[in-house]
Amino acid sequence: MKKALVIIVILALIGVSAWLFYGLQQQKQVNQEMQELAELDKQEMENEYERFTLQYSEMITQINNDSIVAQLTQEQMRTQQLLQELKKVKADDAREITRLKKELATVREVLRSYIRQVDSLNQVNASLRSENRHIKDELAQTNLEKQGLQNEKQTLTEKVAIAAQLDATGISLTAMKGDKPTRKNKLKKANRLKVVYTISKNVTATNGSRVIYTSIRKPNGDVLAGGGTFAFENKQLKASAKNVIEYTGEQTTVTTYWAGNDVLSGGDYLVSIFADGKLIGSARFSMEE
Repeated sequence: MKKALVIIVILALIGVSAWLFYGLQQQKQVNQEMQELAELDKQEMENEYERFTLQYSEMITQINNDSIVAQLTQEQMRTQQLLQELKKVKADDAREITRLKKELATVREVLRSYIRQVDSLNQVNASLRSENRHIKDELAQTNLEKQGLQNEKQTLTEKVAIAAQLDATGISLTAMKGDKPTRKNKLKKANRLKVVYTISKNVTATNGSRVIYTSIRKPNGDVLAGGGTFAFENKQLKASAKNVIEYTGEQTTVTTYWAGNDVLSGGDYLVSIFADGKLIGSARFSMEE
């Protein structure tokens, strides 16, 4: 009788050990996937900081105004400093990543203002040069103007691409039961999720219909389905929700919902907003089951 009891206890211990080992392996896989996503987000931020640094270098070479050159140089150094800070930060340091993401939005806004200022000065200078060349040789001036306009068009297109990118800010995630938030925002009784965010004012962006995709990534790394798929960096990603808005350049608040059959468990959720093939905003939320 005692021998049988010992065997039963041993078998039970072996079963528990196997279950714990399997759970540990699953958690490692989830942590790895979340880390990869965080690294992707951090790399995208680094790429933007580097592009903005190069944009400042380009504008400095186009301006003869010492005062503006000094301002551009100062902003370029600040951008480089923030880039170095970002490179030293670990991808899972949510507090620092959020701070540097806000700084990135500020850098983008400052860069847009300088782009408009530099373009205005360049247009004045181009006009004066055009008049001077016209006096010397009308035919030669026509050819030079044609080449100059082509170059300016190409440069302007590159600048507009940066300045016209949308920004999603103030992202929130709420657990809902029907039309009401669940008590203490818990997931246990929730049957859908509500995401609210603001598209910032941007007078340089093209007005008109825009398709906005929302991705909600669960703690296990899976994306909640429901919004189809969309293209991002030569990949097809899954969307949790899809909205079509009429953007007028003014600040626009967007509310979207996810409702599906996926089991919602407690943990960290990552909400990412995409538009025009770009990641325009993201935020992490710790949700209780």
